[in-house]
Amino acid sequence: MINIALPKGRLGEKVYKMLSQVGYGCDEYSEDSRKLVFKDSSGEVSYFWVKPADVSVYVELGAADIGVVGKDILNEYDPDVYELLDLGLGKCSMCVAAKNDWIDDISVPLRVATKFTRTAEKYFGGLGREIEIIKLNGSIELGPVLGISDVIVDIVETGTTLRENNLRVFERIYDISARLISNKSAYKFKNEEIRNIVAKLSEVTR
Repeated sequence: MINIALPKGRLGEKVYKMLSQVGYGCDEYSEDSRKLVFKDSSGEVSYFWVKPADVSVYVELGAADIGVVGKDILNEYDPDVYELLDLGLGKCSMCVAAKNDWIDDISVPLRVATKFTRTAEKYFGGLGREIEIIKLNGSIELGPVLGISDVIVDIVETGTTLRENNLRVFERIYDISARLISNKSAYKFKNEEIRNIVAKLSEVTR
């Protein structure tokens, strides 16, 4: 049996439909159900649904053989897993944004509001820029708006929230999309089936 961890929400539902399309449907699955684990009666596949940030944890620890997670999570937490395929879903970017009229004062540490602390430290460290991290978990855009930070490091999809709060993107750090990942031991012992899944998904994502 292949155990698959999917992120709750629209992304996970899209990926499930792709997997179902290539022969990995689950007769127990229902979008309306509040169950977290679904097993197909064939005994070939099971799915469980978790918070997007937790998918890589379940895969790394072996509870799931494979899973789907955003590139932002992989870069931020650096889990010990194999990255197998870019699914081309959930496209967005990790960006540095600030007020429209922001000018960097390099004589003082840059105040950075973000929940992606590792990403921010790595990016600004590469620039040799001294920073002060302000850890926020939601409404990151409020940092510059309320004056507690100079910039933010966050995911930007359409940029609408930024524009409506008089902010704009100053730098794109990297592009994000959903990635298929595998537990390292599972990839060794269930290699044929996992490679079949990768091959079939590659066909539908072209």
